Amino acid sequence: MDDSQLQAIVEAVLKEINAAQGRVAAAPSAAKLNTHTSTLNTLSIDLPDPTTPNLRYQPLVKNPKDPEALKALIASTTARIGVGRAGPRYKTGSLLLFQGDHAITQDALYRDVDQKLLDDLGLFAAQTKVTGGKQEYLLRPDLGRQLNEDAKRTIGEKCAKSPNIQLVVGDGLSAAAVEANAREMFPVIMQGAKAANLTVGTPFFVKFCRVGVMNDIGDLIKPDVLILLIGERPGLGRAESLSAYMAFRPKAGDSDADRDVVCNIFNNGGTNPLEGAAFTIQLAQKMIKSQASGVKLKLEAK
Repeated sequence: MDDSQLQAIVEAVLKEINAAQGRVAAAPSAAKLNTHTSTLNTLSIDLPDPTTPNLRYQPLVKNPKDPEALKALIASTTARIGVGRAGPRYKTGSLLLFQGDHAITQDALYRDVDQKLLDDLGLFAAQTKVTGGKQEYLLRPDLGRQLNEDAKRTIGEKCAKSPNIQLVVGDGLSAAAVEANAREMFPVIMQGAKAANLTVGTPFFVKFCRVGVMNDIGDLIKPDVLILLIGERPGLGRAESLSAYMAFRPKAGDSDADRDVVCNIFNNGGTNPLEGAAFTIQLAQKMIKSQASGVKLKLEAK
C-alpha cells in the first residue's frame, strides 16, 4: 500500500466520522498528514527505570502534609507505602515497579541454580522425588521432602558417615538466593568448623529441595548436625534471601519443632552471609554440647 492509498483511507474514515457527527469537515491535506506522521515517529513514551533506588523510594503522594516525615517512613520499611494514586488506580511508575519486581520473583522461582556455582563449590547433585519439574515441585511439597532412590544410592556411596557437620545446599524456592550467598558462606562454615575441631562431611546439592528432606539425609549419613542452606520464598523484588536450617541428628519423623533456622541471610538489609555462616557454626557447637536442637535446645538453655 503506497502513501496515496493510505491517505485515501484516512480521508474516507474522517468523512465517515464527520458525517456521523452531523457536520462536514475538510479532510487534512497531505502536508498536514505528513506532519502528523512525523510527530508520531519522534514521540517517545519511555519512562525511567523505576527499580533504581532513587525512584523506588521516591514519595509519590501529592502535597503531603509532612514531606520529610513521609520520606523517613518510606526509608524505614520495604513495604510499598507513599505511592500515591491516579484516581482509584496505581500510578504508572508504581505499577511498572510492581510488575518488574514480580518478574524478578518468577525468575528466581523457576530458574535452576547455576551449574558453575555447584562446580566451583565441588558439590555433586542429588534430587528429590519430584519428576515433573518446577510445577510439580510447587504443587507437591511432600515429594520435595523425600530423596529419590538414585539420590540415596549416590549419597550413600560418596558421603562420609557420622561427621560432626554435614553441609547441604538446596535450591528451595529461590535459585537467586543460593547464587547470591552460598559462595560467601561456604568457606566461613568450613573454616569455622575446622577452628572448632569439628569434622565436616562431603557437601552436596539437592534439586527440588524442601526442608523436610533433612530427615532422609540424616538417616543416610547420621551427622551430629545437619546444616541445610536453602533459598527462601521470594518476595516482590527480594529474591536473594537464604535460610540455614539446622538439626541435631535428624531422622525420620522429625518436624520443624526439632529444627532451628537462621533466616533472612542476604547482603544490604538482611543478616550478612559471613555473619550468618559464623553464627551457624556457633549454633552447631551449642547443639552438639546440649545434644539437642529446636524446642529441646531452647528448653535446655533454660
